[in-house]
Amino acid sequence: MTSMGLFQELTDRYRDHAEPFLLGPAGPLRFADLVAAAGLPTTMELRPGAVVAVIGDFSPRAIRQLIQVVEEGGVVVPLTPETRPDHDYFFQAAGVDWVVEGDDARRLRQTPLDHPLLQELRRRQHPGLILFSTGTTGRPKAILHDFHFFLARYRTPRPTLRTIAFLMFDHIGGVNTLFHTLFNRGCLITPPGRGPDQVMATIAAHGAELLPTSPTFLRLLLLSGELERGVPPSLKLVTYGTERMDQGTLQRLCAQMTGVDFRQTYGMSELSILRVKSKARDSLWMQVGGEGVRTRVEEGILKIFSATRMLGYLNAPSPFDAEGWYDTRDLVEQDGPYLRIVGRQSDVINVGGLKVLPAEIESVALAHPGVLRVKVRGVDNPLTGQLIELTCQLRPGVELTRTQLREFLQERLPEAKRPHRIRIGPVTFNHRFKQN
Repeated sequence: MTSMGLFQELTDRYRDHAEPFLLGPAGPLRFADLVAAAGLPTTMELRPGAVVAVIGDFSPRAIRQLIQVVEEGGVVVPLTPETRPDHDYFFQAAGVDWVVEGDDARRLRQTPLDHPLLQELRRRQHPGLILFSTGTTGRPKAILHDFHFFLARYRTPRPTLRTIAFLMFDHIGGVNTLFHTLFNRGCLITPPGRGPDQVMATIAAHGAELLPTSPTFLRLLLLSGELERGVPPSLKLVTYGTERMDQGTLQRLCAQMTGVDFRQTYGMSELSILRVKSKARDSLWMQVGGEGVRTRVEEGILKIFSATRMLGYLNAPSPFDAEGWYDTRDLVEQDGPYLRIVGRQSDVINVGGLKVLPAEIESVALAHPGVLRVKVRGVDNPLTGQLIELTCQLRPGVELTRTQLREFLQERLPEAKRPHRIRIGPVTFNHRFKQN
């Protein structure tokens, strides 16, 4: 079965299944209702190989449009309203031909972008998927996948749970959640918003079993008081990824949510979906693998080979070596088959020749009961190369001075890893609940 005929393939899977696949503010929706719903505006002239930006969230219309672009052999670029300030850059980098948002469609290009990777995709007569990197440095990279191969993994039946649609429509985790749910006749539940109160109320109201989310959201959840009101009995599993989790937060979550399993996820848009196995619910050690995936560690840095990796970047050189290996730039420790992420190579701070990992300092600072979020970075210094700067955002109502924080850290960190500069102020996060 090719990606063309996707609606028919999914319709066959749902033929004897009357349960809704989508629950949200608009009410329950069966897959048959989705097929019958309005899709792309009729004013569009969608040709195979055209690049189409679909702006939305996990609404019935946006999901219908995304699948229709794939069905008709287009290249889909899922985007959200939250990233609107960057849309013009995204349109240019991806070579977008059409922009669709609800009933509106506008044409941007009369002639398709003449890029070798897009040409190869059109030669194969395969649909495509373009996602944008979410790194905090440099402009986002346009990541092109062959959607025909991207969909192949979902045709192997796997268990599914009633899942909260927390990871965004424009994120590989959100796309993975959508198609895993569709191909396995699961149920996707969309909350009215992504605040802790809205998410927990939605879990309770609809009997959600799985919450895929981020460490930043989980820290906010601990602070919100929602867990003191009780954990919904339906919730079985919380998966967390997109950024590094600290051990203290994980231990507090495990203590307060005793009936819930916690599993770390790991992956990146360039490599597609990776299978991850946590050593234990309260452990940051994990195994990374899956079909067609290999890993190796060189000089403490994780490298990954994935048979379902992207075709490449549309606006940057290829990051793969001659054999197809990807340098994640993640620093890891090893314990037999298990790995633990300890930091990013690019974040290492060089203080007088001594290399310091920000995560080591951040974990200690987060252990202070008055600290909500932290950020450690290196600042250029003419004498030592770099100095260590720590920014702490305090919990609401907490009064804590820099001197008190410094004394707390001095008791717990060796001298070489103590911050030279401490700031008290906001540590922000983006619309994906990933810390900036």
